[in-house]
Amino acid sequence: MNRIYKVIGLMSGTSLDGLDLAACEFFEQNNAWNFEVKHAQTIPYSVFWREKLANLENQSALEYCKTDVLLGEYFGQEVQKFIAKTNFLADFVASHGHTIFHQPAIKLTAQIGKGSAIAAACNLPVICDFRTTDVALGGQGAPLVPIGDRLLFAEYDYCLNIGGIANISFEDLGKRIAYDICPANMVLNTLIKPIGKEFDENGNLAKSGNLNRDLLEKLNNLSYYHQKFPKSMGKEWVLENIYPVLNAFEISLADQMHTFTHHIAFQIAKQTQKGKLLATGGGALNTFLTELIEFYNPNLEVQKADSELINFKEAIIFAFLGVLRFLNRVNVLQSVTGSKRDNYGGIICC
Repeated sequence: MNRIYKVIGLMSGTSLDGLDLAACEFFEQNNAWNFEVKHAQTIPYSVFWREKLANLENQSALEYCKTDVLLGEYFGQEVQKFIAKTNFLADFVASHGHTIFHQPAIKLTAQIGKGSAIAAACNLPVICDFRTTDVALGGQGAPLVPIGDRLLFAEYDYCLNIGGIANISFEDLGKRIAYDICPANMVLNTLIKPIGKEFDENGNLAKSGNLNRDLLEKLNNLSYYHQKFPKSMGKEWVLENIYPVLNAFEISLADQMHTFTHHIAFQIAKQTQKGKLLATGGGALNTFLTELIEFYNPNLEVQKADSELINFKEAIIFAFLGVLRFLNRVNVLQSVTGSKRDNYGGIICC
């Protein structure tokens, strides 16, 4: 067996659930990669962090830069606590950061949680900033998980992550194809928040509502859904396009949730044919949503991962992206992002 790489992956998603940490071991054998998750934990964001991150795009440049450093220090401190608790002797940390801006059309993508601040706080090398090289090369800079889907989860026809935004990955004529499908938990969690809940457990509230076909039609006709891949979406697109449509309909919260869940399921099913689909991310725990995906595509077998993989797949794969970057191997695919070439995403902070 070749060397075992011990990495802590960090992921902070657009749904603002919290900071995911996954302590992983990776090794390559017979030209195939294997992994084992040794420890994993989610640190829920405090009200302070939720409010700061939710509104940062509207703050001053100075506030943005200060938060970048402050969040990096926080990440590093949490890594230090995680190591003290688990005794996991990591070689390095691989951090996705937290996305604030993502507008690849103008070659802009920004993930905060400064790598040098993480490294200083936890006293480990940090690999971070995985998206910017691809965007500079004319790519979408997203999604980045597909290289991990190809090398770690090849037994599935489709890999679907349902987080703040739902994205999918699959092989097509020998190329890995992936793209953002539609908003998911980012919208559902925002809709339910006024009644004092962070998320809709099992999709129960959404299931109790009724379908508004006019709203569903307007959502499904948004221009993004008619674009060909490669494509990706950010929070800015959701704010400009989704909420104005939702707010134009005076219907109950349950009906909003019900109809938007149909919208997510319809858009996901539209991207698939017959096959086996691995569903991960918080949305995979939404049983109403997964039932609707199979309703819209009866030829699709939706397989929920175990709870560890559901909750930590992105943190695991960013740890793996860090390994590939450490080895100077391609970790961002041109076929996925539309950039000028396959590339090596990530900078190393020591």
